[in-house]
Formats: sequence, structure tokens, C-alpha cells
Amino acid sequence: MATVIRLARHGAKKRPYYHIVVTDSRNARNSGNVLEVVGKYDPMQAKDSDKRVILKMDEVKAWLAKGAQPSDRVYKFLAKAGLVKAKAIPVQTKKHLQSEKTLMKIKDKADKLAKIAEEKAAAEAAAKAAAEAEAAAPAEEAPAAEVAE
Repeated sequence: MATVIRLARHGAKKRPYYHIVVTDSRNARNSGNVLEVVGKYDPMQAKDSDKRVILKMDEVKAWLAKGAQPSDRVYKFLAKAGLVKAKAIPVQTKKHLQSEKTLMKIKDKADKLAKIAEEKAAAEAAAKAAAEAEAAAPAEEAPAAEVAE
């Protein structure tokens, strides 16, 4: 008999609650023909809550030693608890990257924004220099006018 460790759903509609059970792999998810309940999983709890996943470590270790295979979700719980080694995350294919045309559009837009910002900064610097020049020029002329009187 091939035994598996998997989730069996309980709880009300839109309020899931799962028992982590050991059962024959041929049984339906909620058939009730479970060999042992080895834990509980409450997805309604906060992710960092201690009550989210509760495992009976001794029973889980015993069933793993007997050859029970955990489902993907239960495997993640066991890896987090340190009972099994975590699976490596597969490398993404290039399909998740943007196309060359999109990348070119993004680069062009960034270049245009940089050019506009550069021109704006140059215009502000020129305006500031002109304002300083105007402020300095009348100050020089005013003392000359007072001397002439």
C-alpha cells in the first residue's frame, strides 16, 4: 500500500481548515479512510502565527521512515519544520522576461526623461546665473550714481 501525507479539507464554505493526514494514495481527499491525523493547517491564521501549522513531529517522522510520501504543500510544511530538506526552486525560463521591443521602449522613455531633466536643470542654472548677474550689475551701478551727485 502506497501511503501519502496530505491535506484533508474541513471547515465551512470560504473558511477552510485542513487536517494533515496519512492515508492510502488511492483514497479520495476527504474519504475519511485515514490511517492517522498527524497535524493541522489553518490558512486563515497569519503567516507568522504558530497556530497556522501544527505538526505531531514524532508521528510524522515515523511515517516518513515507513515510506509515506508527502504532498507538495505538506512537503513545504515539513521543510519549514526542518524534517526534510527543502526543494530547490527551479530557474525561470526566458518567457518571464519582457520582449526586446518592450525593453527598447522602456529604454527610450528613460532616455527622454533623463534628457528632459537635464535640460530643465540647465535652464534653472542659466536662470539662476542670470538672476545673480542682474543682482550684481545694479549694485555696481548704484554706488557710481551716488558718487556723481
